[in-house]
Amino acid sequence: MSTKSEGFRIERDSMGELQVPADALWGAQTQRAVQNFRISGLPMPRAFIRALGLIKAAAAEANADLGLLDGKLARAIQEAALEVAEGRHDAHFPIDVFQTGSGTSSNMNANEVIAHLASEKAGQKVHPNDHVNMGQSSNDVIPTAIHVSAALEATEKLIPALEHLEGIIRTRASELDGVVKTGRTHLMDAMPVRMSQELGGWATQIENGLERVRASLPRLVRLAQGGTAVGTGINAHPEFGRKVAQKLTERTRVPFEPNKDYFESLSAQDAAVEFSGQLKTIAVSIMKIANDLRWMNSGPLAGLGEIELPALQPGSSIMPGKVNPVIPEAAAMVAAQVIGNDAAITVGGQAGNFQLNVMLPMIAYNLLQSIELLTNIAHALGDSCIAGFKVNEDNLKRALDRNPILVTAMNAVIGYDKGAAIAKQAYKEKRPVKDVARENTDLSEEDLNRLLDPVKLTEGGIQK
Repeated sequence: MSTKSEGFRIERDSMGELQVPADALWGAQTQRAVQNFRISGLPMPRAFIRALGLIKAAAAEANADLGLLDGKLARAIQEAALEVAEGRHDAHFPIDVFQTGSGTSSNMNANEVIAHLASEKAGQKVHPNDHVNMGQSSNDVIPTAIHVSAALEATEKLIPALEHLEGIIRTRASELDGVVKTGRTHLMDAMPVRMSQELGGWATQIENGLERVRASLPRLVRLAQGGTAVGTGINAHPEFGRKVAQKLTERTRVPFEPNKDYFESLSAQDAAVEFSGQLKTIAVSIMKIANDLRWMNSGPLAGLGEIELPALQPGSSIMPGKVNPVIPEAAAMVAAQVIGNDAAITVGGQAGNFQLNVMLPMIAYNLLQSIELLTNIAHALGDSCIAGFKVNEDNLKRALDRNPILVTAMNAVIGYDKGAAIAKQAYKEKRPVKDVARENTDLSEEDLNRLLDPVKLTEGGIQK
């Protein structure tokens, strides 16, 4: 119930009266949360609000199907909830991430906004608790929203982005199959590799990351909805959870299902912790690829200078002409953030006290941020960096010809000790291994060319 005054209206709840901005769609409980949680200025993510809208729409439809909610009210709630899911009312979801650990404030924010909109559509009072929240508790809605939002973001955005990145890397690997370079272990010269082999390693890292994400999804699509307050399903129809999952599946085409054990889904966030761990592994892969690109691009004169990344922006406010590897640097920072998010989610996952986890909003925020960051950096790394780098083949050939480690290929013919002596002399005199070996062995020119062929050396096996 509310009465209006200048610039504000007075809302009442079980704790009394308070002022709410006159144009706000939310009610008293949201306003109390706005006043109580002035902490970070970070609202819940768009993907999370979308999930809340989808859940409320599915719940209204399920309750109508079960004969528990008037059809006219259910349609009004569903229409309003889908507007929320579409992002049409995001300005009316102001509550800070750092709020009550159950996310009750965000659930009530959704209930109040949807009730306000649905009341206008239905031409009669829609109650946020009795109607919008029918058969639900914050304790099952918020865990469900975490799973729904993460599963949708992973399916619709992250997986396609990683597939895109893997495809670009494999395309470049194919294009560069004939380019041979000095391999490096411990950042020191090692045996030759083809650039296709080096890039192929990156692509397989991303491929494995995709497999990890997909392997986690079966547990992420299991929903808490139907467990209500403590997992027993009090105040919800026995078929409610199954019907909500079915409605969500029909709308999103993601195969959601009710968790077989609501006590697990309310009290624990193991699926979110697992999924975050897979995101962390992908972040580690991104960090490795980004650092390889930075090293390969280093220079252009005093570094490795193996490749030249696309010049995207000036690199210095004081040094004219300087161009920096900005996309790999951004990728490395994304990786660091995702790794940090995983640490926070891990701690959050431990906060399941008896029948409820009490760090749900923080888990949601960090999990969705990790998905978003990895999605965006996958596109940037692929499109603005890997797709367009140029190979400095002259630099690669020059370094390869003078690489003393090539002598390894002659081990089976001249022995380790003789090879070590040739390598040391070649390095000391800054001469190609072939020239020094010609002077210190009885090998013919044909044998030297065969044994020290860089392309053949990338194929493995024993050289004879």
